[in-house]
Amino acid sequence: KIFAGCYMEFGYWSRAASGTLEYTSLLPQLGRTMRDDEQIWSIIQLDEWVIFQSPQTLYFYNTIQHTFRTIQSDKLILKIFKVDGSIYYTVRNEGVYKIENGKSHLVIDDVLIRDLRVINIFKIDGRLIFLTSESGFFRMNNARASAWEIPANEILKHTNPYCALQLQNGKMAVGTISDGIYIVTPDGKIEYHIDQENGLSNNTVLSIFEDQEKNLWIGLDNGINCINLTSPIQAFYNNDGVLGTVYISKVFNNTLYLGTNQGLFCKRLDDPAGFKFVEGTSGQVWDLHVFNDEDLLCGHHLGTFVIVGDKAQIIDNTLGTWTFKDIPGRKNLLLKGNYDGLYVMEKGSYGWIVRNKVDGFKSSSRFFELDDGHHIWVNHEYKGVYKLLLDADFTKVLEMAMEPSLTVGRGSSLVKYRGNILYASEEGVYRYDTSQETFIYDSLLSPIVTSEKYITGKLVVDDKDRLWAFSGENLYYVTINHLSNKPKINTVAIPLKHRKMTLSFENIARTQDDIYLLGTANGFLSIDISKVEHTKAPHVYLNAITLRDIDNHLTAVNMDEYGSYKFNSGILNFNFSVPNYSKYSETRYQYQLQGLSSRWSDWSDESAARFENLSFGDYVFKVRAKIGTIQSENTTQYPFEVKRPWYLSNPALGAYFLSLLLTGFITHKAYKRHYSKKLINKQLENERIIIQIKNEQLNLDIENKNRELALSKMNIIKKNELLSSIKKELKASEKAKNIDSVVNLIDRNLNNTKDWEVFVRAFNNTDKGFLDKLKSLHPNLTPNDLRFCVYLRLNLSSKEIAPLLNISVKSVETRRYRLRKRMNLPHEEGLVNYILSL
Repeated sequence: KIFAGCYMEFGYWSRAASGTLEYTSLLPQLGRTMRDDEQIWSIIQLDEWVIFQSPQTLYFYNTIQHTFRTIQSDKLILKIFKVDGSIYYTVRNEGVYKIENGKSHLVIDDVLIRDLRVINIFKIDGRLIFLTSESGFFRMNNARASAWEIPANEILKHTNPYCALQLQNGKMAVGTISDGIYIVTPDGKIEYHIDQENGLSNNTVLSIFEDQEKNLWIGLDNGINCINLTSPIQAFYNNDGVLGTVYISKVFNNTLYLGTNQGLFCKRLDDPAGFKFVEGTSGQVWDLHVFNDEDLLCGHHLGTFVIVGDKAQIIDNTLGTWTFKDIPGRKNLLLKGNYDGLYVMEKGSYGWIVRNKVDGFKSSSRFFELDDGHHIWVNHEYKGVYKLLLDADFTKVLEMAMEPSLTVGRGSSLVKYRGNILYASEEGVYRYDTSQETFIYDSLLSPIVTSEKYITGKLVVDDKDRLWAFSGENLYYVTINHLSNKPKINTVAIPLKHRKMTLSFENIARTQDDIYLLGTANGFLSIDISKVEHTKAPHVYLNAITLRDIDNHLTAVNMDEYGSYKFNSGILNFNFSVPNYSKYSETRYQYQLQGLSSRWSDWSDESAARFENLSFGDYVFKVRAKIGTIQSENTTQYPFEVKRPWYLSNPALGAYFLSLLLTGFITHKAYKRHYSKKLINKQLENERIIIQIKNEQLNLDIENKNRELALSKMNIIKKNELLSSIKKELKASEKAKNIDSVVNLIDRNLNNTKDWEVFVRAFNNTDKGFLDKLKSLHPNLTPNDLRFCVYLRLNLSSKEIAPLLNISVKSVETRRYRLRKRMNLPHEEGLVNYILSL
């Protein structure tokens, strides 16, 4: 619950199951009305009690019994405080009261407190401490107040404190009207001063609140800021630009030195004052090197300096000193890399001198290392890696060669780590193998430059033998597992946008214990890696679920209930979050909708997800998060269903089933009718085929009969022709005897009725009903006429008929004529055509 009060009203806000805040007034439980124009000025909570303070009344609300108690005053109640489990309040011109056993009694009425405006009350070492707006801190002793003589008092007296809070760690946060916020230690020292110059949105602090995670919430006159005092990362911003971009840092003699593009700056570690410029070092500083814990050397664009305190003395004015390296076994010699090659420096009884320039090598030597075999390795970003062999006195190069196993790499660097020469570029990390005399790929170390988008191959080795690398999203540092002797890669999540460093000039150095200083474009970051390593896994929350329908109406969803939504009901929106108030560790989310996809989404900083046009079915929405590289301890989920559309509902499916049954029944009946009809048609077809076969058989029989008739006709014709020919020859012969008897025999055969009878039977088989029909139409026809009609029916010519009738052709024509007359045929109708038509 969030308790609130205002003009003539107080109550609380509570989060509904839908994720929205709902207000409940407590006035109905109060049992009476508030005073005219009464306002709630302050609210505090103690155990089960919530106390609302108005100008003349304290309302005590019991959150368990839901009852009220009140304490009223005739004078103005200025402020109420919770101190060490007790409630105190101040009354104008009276002093400070304490509530014990439900009653108020005066604690202190000292004039120093009574006449001043008390901002807050603290308890330190068993004593009450009063912070006033005009005179700073006072300490109570035997019901009397005296000024608390601490360093913070001199500053706070002039800043007009307006609000204050004792933090969980015992420190005090003091908000001022015009000077931001101060963090004061229990012994009265100012630890931090945070104002608009170093990140606060406004210098007017009106309220302070500390949450469970020890984040400090600052209410300003135009907004709210959150200060993460427990963050492992603290920033120093140089907003006025005096300090510039930090390129190198070093702690020497309890003094922190910063080499920047503006020069060299220094600051005592135990001095709260700001950085001091080291005179004579104006310009670009490239490196700081501590020699034998005795001297601090500065590599500068203008040359080489030795630094003593806040003073600088130039040793060599040769332009461009990149870096320094100790020479093993030569305690008084130092090798430095310059714009134009390598130089040997020597420390003698009169200080530092440049002993000689290494002859035979003139390339820029920003990255170089000495191995154990008297070789010097020099990395040139645009040319490659040189392998140099110098003489014993480091005066000249005896041998020089380009390393063939390495390629030129953008942003590459060269370092010596745990006795090994390492080369890093966008291809990975390579280690020089002395047994093979070549660089080999180091698969254990390469992930520090290849696991993310490559920005630089710059490697840094600190004084604790940690190897540092820099990516677009993180810093990496390598430590050695003492049991396995294998490297362990650790991550510090600081995106490049917060580092803002010139690429390939990244720098980090240990300042004390596990605290490191990371140079940035406008200051530096202080990183406590011991806190980074113990960062707690975040917890992801599902804040709200809303449904936007097709009319653009937004409905909050009850997240405590199983979700059930109509099909195509609108757009489902999920809002989720992780309480993360670190500026440098970005929160990313990943979600999955089981039922739609088994795949998790890509990591994104979007804290919302939306789904539309979901098909019906069961779903589970899941979301998880990570801060930097630390993944959330939980995966929040919300199960829900999308109902079937009306056309797939149970009633609809039942209707579809009944329709299917009806359709099946109708189809069955139709198929049955179709099959029966098809069967009948098949039977008819079979009968037709049988009839056709019978007809074909009959036609075949007719053809056979026709052939018999034709054969009979031909036999008769041939026989009659033969007999007629014989008869003719016999009559012509005068010598033949018994000619008449032979002629008579021939005549009998020519007029043999048996041949005719055989012919008629054959004719009737082929042309049934013709003679009967002819007789019925022309009953006056004689047998010879019928015989003549049969021959005409057979479409015989007169020449073919003559032998059959044993008459001449002319007699045949005469018979045709007589037959027409007997049949009474019209003149225009042909005899043969008429007979053929019957």
